[in-house]
Amino acid sequence: MWPFSRKGPSGFSSASTAEQVTEGINGSGLTAIVTGASSGIGTESTRVLALRGVHVIMAVRNMAAGKDVKEAIIKEIPTAKVDAMELDLSSMASVRKFAAEYKSSGLPLNILVNNAGIMATPYMLSKDNIELQFATNHLGHFLLTNLLLDTMKKTASKSKKQGRIVNVSSEAHRFAYREGIRFDKISDQSSYSSWSAYGQSKLANILHANELARRFKEDGVGISANSLHPGAIATNLFRHKTVIEGIVNVVGKLVLKNVPQGAATTCYVALHRQVEGVSGQYFSDSNLANPTPQAKDMELERKLWDFSMDLTK
Repeated sequence: MWPFSRKGPSGFSSASTAEQVTEGINGSGLTAIVTGASSGIGTESTRVLALRGVHVIMAVRNMAAGKDVKEAIIKEIPTAKVDAMELDLSSMASVRKFAAEYKSSGLPLNILVNNAGIMATPYMLSKDNIELQFATNHLGHFLLTNLLLDTMKKTASKSKKQGRIVNVSSEAHRFAYREGIRFDKISDQSSYSSWSAYGQSKLANILHANELARRFKEDGVGISANSLHPGAIATNLFRHKTVIEGIVNVVGKLVLKNVPQGAATTCYVALHRQVEGVSGQYFSDSNLANPTPQAKDMELERKLWDFSMDLTK
């Protein structure tokens, strides 16, 4: 990534790393869940949050990979508090099991980072027969968030610290299907486009955070909800596009963010004091950014909420 990127109002830029944007912040006493923590920016977000004293629960599909990441972090940071729990976001049964186990553990929850995602996959259905990208990137996180809200509310009330929900979206939300969310054709194979379906799921991440923020404000709940674009990063998300993967590997070091830079905005929104009290916003390069008008459509937010509630019942 270009080292001379211009800093925004926050004092950070696209070249800032997760360690840099959290420098001097003490996260001791906070507990966070990070989904998709066994690779890429999920791993780096976990490492840096743990470095700042946060107790991080890694929600991972692959427990063996999760165990390896946990061991590597503790080896580097002996004081780190990191645990791994199994979660497959493409399965509602797995999401319910994870939430039930988390609640029964009695752990508090200050920060929920909805990070896990798949990108531009061939047409596939989830275990619940819903198009896989929408099911994994949005619906699993929607259900997980709803099931953990009581725990977050109790933690915020008891700790007198605002809870934070962080949805990792993408600038790809600009390339969703023309109508945004295809409510009537969510799992339609005949008109499926891998990139438009990815964009749709990322648009859903923003709409979800905005609707949460609106509801929290209405109900006077001490939790914020924001979304973000981590930046274009060379990670294993490109594995379903072999030609693109080849290009990424060759030119990526020049034009794309590295993983520490890619995790920066997540850690900034999750931990930085500048984001205290900020809710319903979209961030990029650790600064406020503007999503599409569609991503700020309140009617679409409410419609997606009701649609998601019906699908997760």
